[in-house]
Amino acid sequence: MFARAFRVRANTNIKGSDRRKLRSDVAAAFPTLSTEQLAELIPNKEELNVVKIHSHKGEAITVYMNHRNPILFEAEKVLYPTVYTLWVYPDLLPAFATWPPVLQKLAGGADLMLPGVVVPSSGLPRVQRGTLCAVTLLGNRAPVAVGVATMSTEEMLAAGMKGKGFAVLHTHLDHLWEYGDKSSPPTLAPLVTDCAAKESAGGEEELQGKEPVSSCSPEPEQHVDIGGLSLKDRDTCAELLGQEELREDRAAEPAEDASTEDQQEAGDSRTPQEQMDALFNQCFFHALKCKVKKSDLPLLTSTFLGSHMFSCCPAGKQLDIKKSSYKKFSKFLQCMQHQKILQVKELNKGVESIVEVDWKHPDIKAFAVPEGFSSASAAQDSKSEEREQVYHAPEIIPLYGVSTKMIPLFQESGHRKGSILSSSEVRNIIINYAKSNELVDETNKNFVKVNAILCDCLLDKSEQDEISLLKWDELLSRCLERLQPLHQVTFFGQEPMVRKGNIEPIDISIAQRSSNKKV
Repeated sequence: MFARAFRVRANTNIKGSDRRKLRSDVAAAFPTLSTEQLAELIPNKEELNVVKIHSHKGEAITVYMNHRNPILFEAEKVLYPTVYTLWVYPDLLPAFATWPPVLQKLAGGADLMLPGVVVPSSGLPRVQRGTLCAVTLLGNRAPVAVGVATMSTEEMLAAGMKGKGFAVLHTHLDHLWEYGDKSSPPTLAPLVTDCAAKESAGGEEELQGKEPVSSCSPEPEQHVDIGGLSLKDRDTCAELLGQEELREDRAAEPAEDASTEDQQEAGDSRTPQEQMDALFNQCFFHALKCKVKKSDLPLLTSTFLGSHMFSCCPAGKQLDIKKSSYKKFSKFLQCMQHQKILQVKELNKGVESIVEVDWKHPDIKAFAVPEGFSSASAAQDSKSEEREQVYHAPEIIPLYGVSTKMIPLFQESGHRKGSILSSSEVRNIIINYAKSNELVDETNKNFVKVNAILCDCLLDKSEQDEISLLKWDELLSRCLERLQPLHQVTFFGQEPMVRKGNIEPIDISIAQRSSNKKV
């Protein structure tokens, strides 16, 4: 829902009566919240804003802001908590855990599939179809996504944990999260008993509908995800249960796995950091050579890492930028940019994209795809060519420019000739002007007194002696009519363009020719 940028229509303070109604609606939607928690979430005196937005699909959504963070959003008269709220009340919704690499795909607009859900030994939470749920990452109880269950728990288990499990509405790292202070999820440790149970049952659990790593050797692509994620699961639990317990679990692993790890360690004298740097370089060049096409550009850096580089990771290994010398993926890309392999730009505020790749660069041409990936890469390339490119419709927003005649009305708010405003900004300026100059009629607050400036700017000569009061809506419509019409066009991945004139309507007509063919 918020994978792409949304458009803000209005941002106002909430009224006292609306605040009370919101509190009662939240209490009805989330009955587990206590009275104290409700008062903390929706305070009586602190500033609380209501933001009306339109999603990139045109959906009308209401967002409630507290301390400049979105705490709730309402779509089709249903209230949903944001990740900022769930970090304060992590047990507000039934939670389902998934693997950390899945977050990048969820933030990009994907739904959560059941093979990506981790089934704990204690069983899944009991939910019905349509139940609002939270999604967490393994090892951290802080939710990173909000979604709706597409089937009940019984149906999930009956389906063998296959198919779509949750329709994801909002995630950490999406544009609604960016509308707040962009804070990171807190580290909330899961219950130790759950983690210990997971350790003891680790060999019996199936991940993403596949057999466990220690019991078989599946196809290369399957082995990539499972091997890395299993190790991450064990490392996460080790932090909670202690290194001693981890050693016991590792000692109980099959001798074949242990001997393989010993051979790998003995054959590589590099430090772990150097090994991770080499792994990042390998996956980087592999992804550019086999996964990314020119038609994919501009490509979000997060998508490049989550969808392309992760799929190029060899079996039994996992990419972790924190364990490399770069520490941040942006720094790694800057290094590659200095080598003139690619070019990264910030097309949208706070969001970086790869806009250009030099496929003739010697390092890319010299890279050899590791054994076991050749056939998979070729299949991936053919699928990518067959897949249709996703069309992103341009976003068109009407705007208004301050004309010469309207300068006296707008100069008090600091605007001058040629200033570009949206309709909501014009409305706020007019309201503030009327209130600051005490033009609201005392007997009927639906009317505004026409002073000399309003008379010159908004009334025709024939009306100047006849009209002394204007209704609010008429005042705004007259003001918009006398401003210079503009419109802003934004194509996906490009800077917005402001053009003069109204938006030209597109007329589509159907005619029937003599051969009974419609054109």
